[in-house]
Amino acid sequence: MMEHEIAVSFQNVHQTYRGPEDAVLKGVNMVVPKSDFCIILGRSGMGKSTLLRCINGLVQPYEGTVTVSGQQLKKEKPVLRGIRRRTGMIFQSYNLVNRLTALQNVLCGMLPEIPFHRAMFGVFTNEEKERGLRLLKEVGLEGFADQRADQLSGGQKQRVGIARALAQNPEIILADEPVASLDPVTSEEILTLLKKINQKNGITVIISLHQLEFAKTYGERIIALLNGKLEIDKPANLLTEEDIGRIYGFNDGKGGEADETLQ
Repeated sequence: MMEHEIAVSFQNVHQTYRGPEDAVLKGVNMVVPKSDFCIILGRSGMGKSTLLRCINGLVQPYEGTVTVSGQQLKKEKPVLRGIRRRTGMIFQSYNLVNRLTALQNVLCGMLPEIPFHRAMFGVFTNEEKERGLRLLKEVGLEGFADQRADQLSGGQKQRVGIARALAQNPEIILADEPVASLDPVTSEEILTLLKKINQKNGITVIISLHQLEFAKTYGERIIALLNGKLEIDKPANLLTEEDIGRIYGFNDGKGGEADETLQ
């Protein structure tokens, strides 16, 4: 695969929060092509969130190389700013500012791109506000611009989070358990929206999920982590029952935990 076709690559990436003996990621090698819709699976504590945070520099690997849109991840602030501008982040807990309106939260996604003096006071042009309104319409929240974030439902909050990520003009969207706090119907709506954005805009989408059926329905590619190592990397339609058993430990004496994870 040519370099210009690659959104994210990991080369022998190790990451730990305590020391090498307690590594969360252990020698991960992977390549995510541009415009891919990739699902990361694995039980809790297997390294899914850490892997996502390595992509946008919220976490720095202690060994190995992470490359995002051709830019190698480094600790230098200009490099981190550049990578974070290319990567929109969607969180399980939404990470909205509750006292702000839906539109104001979306406009926060534009802050890295506007002059410092305007960013400091949250001053936006009419053109920027119009773009924010268009993004709210795109995620199905037309008419909710002036609603405070703390008055929105969970699904509506996540739609605001998606619109805020889109306000960055990202090349990549990272979503860390974006439907874990939502009911099944709303979860399907959010994943359908992300799939539509991926197909319409060509934005690479990388999502960590617990729900296996959602992964098989929406994912084009499945990456699975087991004890910090890359266990599975294949097209979603080729995922087998044996693969699922390895990912969730059906045969390692932890079947109860695996069954609960898949509910």
